[in-house]
Amino acid sequence: MAEIPGLMPVQGDAAAGNAVTSTEPPKAEEGKSTYGQILKSTALVGGASVANIVIGMIRTKVLAIFLGPAGFGLFGLYGSIVDVAQSVAGLGVNSSGVRQIADAVGSGDPDRVARTAAVLRHVSVILGLLGASVLVVFSRQISTLTFGNTEHAAGISLLAAAVLFREISAAQGALVQGMRRIADLAKLSVLGAVFGVLISIPIVYFLRERGVAPSLVGVAAMSILTSWWYSRKIKTRATTLTHSQLKHETAALVKLGFAFMASGLMMMGSAYVVRIIIVHKLGLNATGLYQSSWTLGGLYIGFVLQAMGADFYPRLTARAADHIACNRMVNEQAQVGMLLGGPGVLATLTFAPVVITLFYTAEFEAAVGLLRWISLGGILRAINWPLGFIILAKGEQSLFFWSELAWTTVNVGLTWILIEAIGLDGAGIAFFGAYVFHGVLIYVLVRRLTGFRWTRENTKLGLVLFGAILALFFTLLMLPFPLFLAVGLTTVLVSLGYAVRVLARSHAFDWIPGPMRRAADALGR
Repeated sequence: MAEIPGLMPVQGDAAAGNAVTSTEPPKAEEGKSTYGQILKSTALVGGASVANIVIGMIRTKVLAIFLGPAGFGLFGLYGSIVDVAQSVAGLGVNSSGVRQIADAVGSGDPDRVARTAAVLRHVSVILGLLGASVLVVFSRQISTLTFGNTEHAAGISLLAAAVLFREISAAQGALVQGMRRIADLAKLSVLGAVFGVLISIPIVYFLRERGVAPSLVGVAAMSILTSWWYSRKIKTRATTLTHSQLKHETAALVKLGFAFMASGLMMMGSAYVVRIIIVHKLGLNATGLYQSSWTLGGLYIGFVLQAMGADFYPRLTARAADHIACNRMVNEQAQVGMLLGGPGVLATLTFAPVVITLFYTAEFEAAVGLLRWISLGGILRAINWPLGFIILAKGEQSLFFWSELAWTTVNVGLTWILIEAIGLDGAGIAFFGAYVFHGVLIYVLVRRLTGFRWTRENTKLGLVLFGAILALFFTLLMLPFPLFLAVGLTTVLVSLGYAVRVLARSHAFDWIPGPMRRAADALGR
């Protein structure tokens, strides 16, 4: 699995998006289908994701024009350095803080909520300062490891500020998320993206490659402002922590956070190592092509995964002791992931050349094949994630760690082998192959934990989806591109209609207004 720490549970009123400050524990409804809840949270968080995608398109296009493939590769490498540094420095505390706050809210103890929030804020500042200091001290060594020289040491030192800002911002966001203020979380995400674009584009415009590091710092600074604005609305009781309480709360955050840190570090570290392999074997231009494909490949599936992390995980955690309910919820979430993700992946496979040109420039056309493979890995990721959440909900930290390590090892190992054998596209094939391996591994593990099985409907849906993907690949090889586009467009429209039909039959649209529900039902038919 990947990036679970960035998609931690949210405690909140997903339906209304209202501020939830009550400490009443959530009530689960026995045996009730969760399709409606899944789509409600997907609509709210997904709406923010769509806005972020549009904003990201603007930012990506401008950066591609101003920087070119080499400069965009530098942007990706600097971003990976910040991701890894923050993951290590944060010790997973912000991600574990979401769960600790959510658990405190569920206990109905406002004093416990206040203690957890206070410790989270203080610890995040300390860890952010430590992480920033380490990045400055070892900037020359990191530059040598990444680029083979020390020319980028100054830029890496400047990134220390981004690590500090992002760590503080993540703690403020964790408080918003832990209190189930999903509407605020969505607004926070969109405003952070808007302000980030407004500050990063002018910096890159005037400084070009020299502005890459300052632009990342500027984006991180804007995230502090937006997360503070919404976290300040949360009123907790004034509390004075004794040394014993501080020690206990900090230990709880760090102990739980280690599993999340390990996952985040392995994901970010894997992405960083893959980029190092590419830059050393194929050059900075190839790294820019990889970064462009990676960014686009994660846009649509990220929309599904963010909604999953925002609402599904806390509901699953609340029912983790009930294996039947747990397995039903996972099957339903995986089905929605396939139904929502399938048309997007088929569209990416079909229109990859158009998408690359739209988002970037003609210089990035060599990334088309890579984008297709990464998008295939993305749909497997959307299917695998609900199963992986079972391991977290069960509190199996050791099992979670080793499964993440296995995925990371396979991903990096395949990348090294396939880049040597077939070039840049090998990185995308490796990503896809790693998630094939991960899907088998996670299924075996959760089968042992809860007796999980795929439902007949999900098995059928999976066969149909991957049959359509395989057919598109063969069509791409055999038909001229204009005919392939026609076949691909037809496949996308049919898959979209099928998805709407299945969701309509499952009563997933019951929460939306009547006219819209009837229109969706008609489209499905």
